[in-house]
Amino acid sequence: MAPIKRSASRVAKETENLNTVSGTKRQKTAAAEETLRLHAKLFAQAARQATPDLTCSIPARQHAHTYHRPLLLNSRGGRDAQESLLSWFDGVSEVRSMPWRQKWIDPSTVKEASELRPLLERRAYQVWISEIMLQQTRVAVVIDYWNRWMEKWPTIQDLAAASGDDVLAAWKGLGYYSRATRIHEAAKKVVVDAEMKGLLPEDAKSLEAQVPGVGRYTAGAISSIVFGRPEPMVDGNVLRVLSRQLGLMGNVKTNRTVIDVLWAAADALVKDVARSTPKSDRPGRWGQGLMELGSTVCTPSPNCSVCPITTTCRAYQEGKGPGAEPLADIEDLCTWCEALPEDAEKPTEKPAKPAKQATLAAFAFTSRTTKSPQTQGTSSSPTQEAITNHTKRFPVKFIKKAVREEETVVCVIRRADGQYLVHRRPEKGLLAGLWEFPSQAVDGQVTKQKQQRTRVAKSFVSSLIKDDSGFKHKGEVGSVPWLFSHIKLTMHVHVFESESPQVELSGTSRWSQDPEAESMGTGMNKCWLLVKSMDQD
Repeated sequence: MAPIKRSASRVAKETENLNTVSGTKRQKTAAAEETLRLHAKLFAQAARQATPDLTCSIPARQHAHTYHRPLLLNSRGGRDAQESLLSWFDGVSEVRSMPWRQKWIDPSTVKEASELRPLLERRAYQVWISEIMLQQTRVAVVIDYWNRWMEKWPTIQDLAAASGDDVLAAWKGLGYYSRATRIHEAAKKVVVDAEMKGLLPEDAKSLEAQVPGVGRYTAGAISSIVFGRPEPMVDGNVLRVLSRQLGLMGNVKTNRTVIDVLWAAADALVKDVARSTPKSDRPGRWGQGLMELGSTVCTPSPNCSVCPITTTCRAYQEGKGPGAEPLADIEDLCTWCEALPEDAEKPTEKPAKPAKQATLAAFAFTSRTTKSPQTQGTSSSPTQEAITNHTKRFPVKFIKKAVREEETVVCVIRRADGQYLVHRRPEKGLLAGLWEFPSQAVDGQVTKQKQQRTRVAKSFVSSLIKDDSGFKHKGEVGSVPWLFSHIKLTMHVHVFESESPQVELSGTSRWSQDPEAESMGTGMNKCWLLVKSMDQD
């Protein structure tokens, strides 16, 4: 076989492409190495002994990377602030009690290993379920669900033995149903695993590697809260708190470099808080304290006047500081921060008319909080408001994508004996594994007229029923709007009746006597309520 001849230009082009790829890899490697060097410079033990009094003046905010070394690591006051946060959280925990917040199990106080294992097993299971439920769901909602869950399945062995439908039914109304499916599958694996035997691993890396559905945050939470290990637990609230503590004006949603810096800071902080103790309650209290602070005080619109750690907050100090200063020649100029918005107010400017300071009256624990560090004498309300206005600029605001709009016809098919045709959704994707009435997505143009939707619904039902001569379309009984995180769905509900429809049933379809008892999503349940109201009328 004759060798393939290539032109000189083609060879040159291929060589250029190889060089480009090689160069790109070298650049990425160099960037990763530089990032690690900066992390070590900011967070390594040698850097924690004394943090210099670096300043950053607005609006230019010209500063070096070392400006972002956490003041909480500063030996001249950082540890006092750490203790302030821990004390604050201890007080808040008494007021905002949650059933999964329990006293840490100190292994040294349990005499027999045979006694310790079941205690840790159950505690790890409780914290794991709470952390998964709390993802994308408010605490007030989760409390009742968690209590019912623990009453139904008090141990991980009980959950592993449950049916998938029962698990989905217990999750009904919490949303993001794939969480329930992953929990159930993970529980079965943990129980039968020859090494775990029902006890979740202690260290975060093993938790991530061995337990399906457990990510970096959940692994850190279980490891620190249950097992007392100094592991970071960083959710959206903590990212916001640390962005302000470090004065890091970056996008904590999509900028991987910024996110990595904040995770590295969280790791350094929890290890410093642990005080070189292998296991204690301090890591768990610290992690939960940061999350509690972010969810109740250091919110997108913060209440800085009741925050226990303003003394170490770079954003807060910037808001207190003087106005613009001459730009200095700074080596290692920060490449992580974005510029302040051009229309940003100067934080020291006072409004023409003093405004009342905003308060969060719902905070039952405000009387227990530490005084703001700026009060040597009386700080005027406009000054406090200006400081807060600057602080809430951190982190960079993330612009959400527009929610996609979709419409569907939901076909409720009822037999003469009162049973309804239901269909199970795929095991992956939106509303994975839940039951629903047969549904058909429709084009946006079609949905504008009721007659067009009716034609689509009839055509869809005809494709399901072999002999459609006996079925009747009772009409469109209404429409149900439902909002997911990324989809705005409108469901148009059509009712059909038939004496004895010939439907080819598969493993994902069956007749149901009581659709309300099926594991359906909340939106589909609202469709069922429309049908029930029609029958009652």
